[in-house]
Amino acid sequence: MADLITKFEALGLSADKAAEAAANKKLAPTLAGIIASTGQTGFSKSTGMLLYALATSATKDKAPHTDYIARAIVAGRIASTEQLTAATKFCAKNDPSANEAAFDEACGVGVIVNSEAIAASVQSVIDSSKETLLSERYRALGKVLGTIKKLPELRWADSGKVKAEFDMQTLALLGPKDERDTPAAAKAAPKPVAAAAANAAASNPEAGKWKAASLESMFANGEISRLHRPGENPQIKPELTKQHLAATKGMVITRFPPEPNGFLHIGHAKAINVNFGYAKTHGGMCNLRYDDTNPEKEEQEYVDSILDTIRWLGFEPHQVLYSSDYFQRLYELAVKLTEKGLAYVCHCTGEEINAQRGGEERGPRFTCKHRERPVSESLAEFQKMKEGRYASGEAILRMKMDMESGNTTMWDLVAYRVLYASHHRTGTEWCIYPTYDFTHCLCDSFENITHSLCTREFVQCREPYYWLCDALEVYKPVQWEYSRLVVTGTVLSKRKVQELRAKGFISALDDPRLYTLPALRRRGVPPEAINAFARELGVTTADTVIDVVRLENHIRGCLGEIAPRIMAAIHPLRVVLENVPEDHFEEVEMPYKPNDDSFGVHKVPFTRVMYIDSSDFREVDSADYYRLAPNKSVGLQGLSRAIMCTDVRKNADGSIAELVCRYEAEGTHAKPKTFIQWIADCPKLGSPVRLDEVRLYNPLFNHDNPKDASNVPGGWLSDVNKDSLEVVKGAIAEVGLWDSIKRYAATAAGKKELSQHNVETVRFQFKRIGYFALDKDTAMTLGDIENDQLANVKLVMNRVVTLKEDPKKD
Repeated sequence: MADLITKFEALGLSADKAAEAAANKKLAPTLAGIIASTGQTGFSKSTGMLLYALATSATKDKAPHTDYIARAIVAGRIASTEQLTAATKFCAKNDPSANEAAFDEACGVGVIVNSEAIAASVQSVIDSSKETLLSERYRALGKVLGTIKKLPELRWADSGKVKAEFDMQTLALLGPKDERDTPAAAKAAPKPVAAAAANAAASNPEAGKWKAASLESMFANGEISRLHRPGENPQIKPELTKQHLAATKGMVITRFPPEPNGFLHIGHAKAINVNFGYAKTHGGMCNLRYDDTNPEKEEQEYVDSILDTIRWLGFEPHQVLYSSDYFQRLYELAVKLTEKGLAYVCHCTGEEINAQRGGEERGPRFTCKHRERPVSESLAEFQKMKEGRYASGEAILRMKMDMESGNTTMWDLVAYRVLYASHHRTGTEWCIYPTYDFTHCLCDSFENITHSLCTREFVQCREPYYWLCDALEVYKPVQWEYSRLVVTGTVLSKRKVQELRAKGFISALDDPRLYTLPALRRRGVPPEAINAFARELGVTTADTVIDVVRLENHIRGCLGEIAPRIMAAIHPLRVVLENVPEDHFEEVEMPYKPNDDSFGVHKVPFTRVMYIDSSDFREVDSADYYRLAPNKSVGLQGLSRAIMCTDVRKNADGSIAELVCRYEAEGTHAKPKTFIQWIADCPKLGSPVRLDEVRLYNPLFNHDNPKDASNVPGGWLSDVNKDSLEVVKGAIAEVGLWDSIKRYAATAAGKKELSQHNVETVRFQFKRIGYFALDKDTAMTLGDIENDQLANVKLVMNRVVTLKEDPKKD
């Protein structure tokens, strides 16, 4: 039994599922026989699941050919459940080994339906069914999807990709579901639902808690779950595979290749999770490789920030590498490519090259006049480039590719250009630098990358990637593309971010209103929330724009689990309790997080004079307002007695100077409907804690897509929200804030992070206001905290996120 369980777990089954299969007297011998017939002991998860599906569907009439199907699965000929179903049907009536061609045709072996073909076929059916969809809405989806599934051109398409494309296109057409789609639910009384939810929460303490998706979940489904295993990618020479496997021992190796010319942004968070996560999930390793081939734009600040950001997100590169590590090797391969007659030195201007490619009018293409120059001449010219005998732009090395190709990235791309700029690592050693198109695939090859994972804008680059590796007869990795992560309400372009700073709309590249990762970090966003957001979205090939609300919900969920609760007043209003003695003092015990003892408790003073937030008082009362108003009672958090406002004292200008209230005796009134927060005036205990600045951040742009000319005719810069930042002076908090900071500083993590001034790790929930974190402008040292040097401390707070999504948002 133990041996069977081990074998079945090697298929990718969970321990429980493997034990269940081993105990099944009918399934166990069939599955064990199938594994034995393959001659292998280890399988990719997608292969293992197909073998398991074959065993569960094997019957007497299919049993004679089960081994043949199993070997076809392992060989990659049968790669989907659709093909497996066709294979079992074929083998029920035919001997596949007697007619493999017929088997291949019946099962769609080798047929690949790409994402573009799927999108076109789905769009065709949706267009023809548009009237039905618009009238019947979501009730018609089953019928339309059934039509799509019957299309002959989609027979061998990945059903998951078809469904994902269908969902995306129908959502774009119909919008989200509403009462038109679920009329019964709209009429249903909410009370039974609420009662059921309350009962479920009572029986399950974990119900409703924020839980991040696992890293493994990103790669459990879809096309990325079925990628090749190391060594399965074909090479121009068989010995290249042998050399590759000898070097890697069959391990998955990925890389994250950023350009060090700016800060990473929220889209890179997905790329980091994909590259590092795919390697980690498969027991492999991921390198950080800086694509530093453009010395005019690269800076050490960005080099340092990128590595720091990756570590902040919880990943550690196996190696930290640079494209510049390979400059000599790349140069030698450029010479080799030229010697083979596959590269030439060109002296055309940018306008001339554009004309060769058809120009703006997309006319006929023609080759450069230097394309057929003798190899010896190109080698001599390339040497002159290297020696600095040409000015920048006077000479380039171009690859001799295919000017007749329908793929624009095959039109004799530039391999090397002349640049006179000091490189951040090599200084002025080189005056010629390789381009991305020449460098990227070769660096992947040098590092034995098994899976070159990149976003979909590089789909067209796959062909030149493979062309160059084969032209130089070096190991060829596999490039696979997935969709980018794009969120609403921001711009991620480095050029646009720089323009925002240049025009004074933001203060720095880590301005907390941006969605660069350093900006989100400074704002106080936990890295766990960013990772959870990226993992929840999964890895697909369909391009989508994600509402930033989904990220904010993860931030709230994460902070709800880790942030202590503190009473604070952003706009404090003085309150005097007229029936409390002037020297009255007592201490009230407050939990840092209600119903969670692990957070502990702290004590706050209660005195005659206190402060509340001005938003908790209204001079003109109304029936739907439950907080403080003249002649009205309201509860105080943590106390059993309420207060009633008896007088409003004003300044000469008509503004409120203070409220006079009466501290009600217990049982005087019914239990208050609302309990507001308060901060005692008790100088001897340092209450209130003065906050030098509180920065309230709102969306930087007025529209979800500031680049949309139809909604923003004045251009994206005209869409900047003038109220995106509100700086509040004079806010206060209760002494639990200072106590919580000291408790954090006493931990090992606190000593390390605060000494490095990573103060954004100090986060709070200001009750009923929002989640806040210390900004790096805070003036505070570990010594100040440990020695209670409050006078030396300047506290600057950032609002990370509101407690709830803005109800005014449409």
